[in-house]
Amino acid sequence: MQDSCLLFARERIPAIKRWVVKIGSALLTADGQGLSREILAPWIAQIAARRQQGHQVVLVSSGAVAQGMARMGWRQRPRSLHELQAAAAIGQMGLIRAYEDGFAQRALQTAQILLTRDDLANRARYLNARSTLRTLLSLGVIPVVNENDTVATDELRFGDNDTLAALVANLIEAELLILLTDQDGLFEADPRSHPDARLISETRIDDRRLDSAAGGSRSGLGRGGMLTKVRAARLAARSGCATVIAPGRRTAVLDEIHAGAEIGTLLTPVQGPQAARKQWLAGQLQPRGQLVLDDGAVRALCEKGRSLLAVGVKAVSGQFSRGDPVACVDTHGREIARGLINYDALETRRLLGQPSANFAAILGFVDDEELIHRDNLVLV
Repeated sequence: MQDSCLLFARERIPAIKRWVVKIGSALLTADGQGLSREILAPWIAQIAARRQQGHQVVLVSSGAVAQGMARMGWRQRPRSLHELQAAAAIGQMGLIRAYEDGFAQRALQTAQILLTRDDLANRARYLNARSTLRTLLSLGVIPVVNENDTVATDELRFGDNDTLAALVANLIEAELLILLTDQDGLFEADPRSHPDARLISETRIDDRRLDSAAGGSRSGLGRGGMLTKVRAARLAARSGCATVIAPGRRTAVLDEIHAGAEIGTLLTPVQGPQAARKQWLAGQLQPRGQLVLDDGAVRALCEKGRSLLAVGVKAVSGQFSRGDPVACVDTHGREIARGLINYDALETRRLLGQPSANFAAILGFVDDEELIHRDNLVLV
């Protein structure tokens, strides 16, 4: 395998444009008394600074349940799913309002995104969520993401916002995931029981020490711990994303990370984003359908790295839904690429040979201008 330093190093962080930042409940509440706008203010200032410097930042924020507990006067986290859902519904109002007000003072727009695991497991909803987030980022908006605790069942829960943040990083192809914690980073052993334990400053995500180093530490408000952060970092690495586990109580920690300072623990992927993306696409289930491309479309994909447009497709076979993997073949039946399609089989047949400008007239709507976007396509 390649040395991780060839793929990622702290010195690269200032140039990275797309971040996912996860902030846990313990870093947003005043000793369990609910959200504190004074505590939120530095986070908002640092994220706003990144956005004003041209970065795209998705914020994955805990705190809804903690805020709901405070509003209801509950001192202990409920165990009942329905009570947790009620607390989340109550607290989500205050959480989003606090972020909206804070960013608005800096002339920045925010958007609330609530997700369940089913939203990312279903290919059509996965693509919809991806398109929405990427559109918001292109508009300069700061998406605030949380699990949709109010409707998620035990079977559909992410389990913790570290996992959710990692999946969002995969979703938008972020290069950097920042998991903020009340610890200084990841140590070789639990520093509470081993005061001489050394901080792991940087290592590859396949380092065998990580499982034993993570331990099981967690706060009373959140669901996560160091073990969930390591697991999340491994999820993020599937799309070539690096992870920094950093001390959230440190002043201006995001500014320090942006400057490339040696802070917290940097977990590097074993392959770059492009290679990871191709591996992910190549590992999809067997194609659900097949598109026959004309010579111009083949050249556009193979020689120019373009997206696949309907105008270059001559025939369609198979039954598939939006987001399913399909094979792209030339007129001799040779597979040249595969990717995730933006329209189902019936819609694709109606769009054959048509320019994108005609989509609305033919279908009555337009989801995407391409049948397969180049980001969702890999040559074979």
